Amino acid sequence: MAVMSDIWIRQMAKEHGMIEPFVEQQKREGTISYGLSSYGYDARVAREFKIFTNVDSAVVDPKQFSSNSFVDRETDVCVIPPNSFALARTVEYFRIPRDVLVICLGKSTYARCGIIVNVTPLEPEWEGHVTLEFSNTTPLPAKIYANEGACQFLFLKGDQPCEVSYKDRAGKYMGQRGVTLPKL
Repeated sequence: MAVMSDIWIRQMAKEHGMIEPFVEQQKREGTISYGLSSYGYDARVAREFKIFTNVDSAVVDPKQFSSNSFVDRETDVCVIPPNSFALARTVEYFRIPRDVLVICLGKSTYARCGIIVNVTPLEPEWEGHVTLEFSNTTPLPAKIYANEGACQFLFLKGDQPCEVSYKDRAGKYMGQRGVTLPKL
């Protein structure tokens, strides 16, 4: 597997709609950087947030997840309570090629503040808005800035296309739009 360069990412975004909207160069002035980098793409977080709350003393169960555990906010700055988390989504919509696996890493600016960004791999032929999880590991409230960089996607090209893709399996998160909660 090879990590794909800015040249390949740009070509796939422009000619095949792999990333929409696509920012062709890194934007940094007064923001947490986003856009095309040397060997990746820094995606932005949208204005839709689901902030975890324990008002109902619910049990977190991935098989029966309750949407009542979240407070919905549409805002330019999301404040995550201490030792809690928020779900959000990327501004960008991704369409992953059949011979590519995408790994996501959090931005160092957030990591240095104790804010961890978690995303599972984007599988071959998956498409949609990526649901992002921001964990505030600190004992203080933490801010997330909408329409600014949240994480970097690295595109790994396989030596051949996979036999069965996410699309072939009719994966449960295929084509997701908006912030998507756990499904069984």
